[in-house]
Amino acid sequence: MAITWEVSQLDRQLKYGDKDDVVTTVHWQVTDSEVDGKNTYSGSAYGSVGLAAPGDSFTPYADITEEQAIGWAKAALGDDQVADAEKSVENQIDQQKNPTTGEGVPW
Repeated sequence: MAITWEVSQLDRQLKYGDKDDVVTTVHWQVTDSEVDGKNTYSGSAYGSVGLAAPGDSFTPYADITEEQAIGWAKAALGDDQVADAEKSVENQIDQQKNPTTGEGVPW
């Protein structure tokens, strides 16, 4: 499959200077899954990131799209942290497909 970014929640300040409903934090989730025969492997990462104060390009809360919020989150995280989150999901799937540890009892 493919890595998917989603927004779980937006935190907002109801009044921020002369602006209303200013998003301050994006709570995001990254997921992926892979089907191999009868087995489905999946991975996920969750986090939140604070946003800088709004500038001249302010978008009213009611007009924000998920795509836009994901873009804000990725920009605030930076390329390295975005890559780390996506790699974490890939590693979870790889570990499920090729386990290096086990658990249980022998009887």
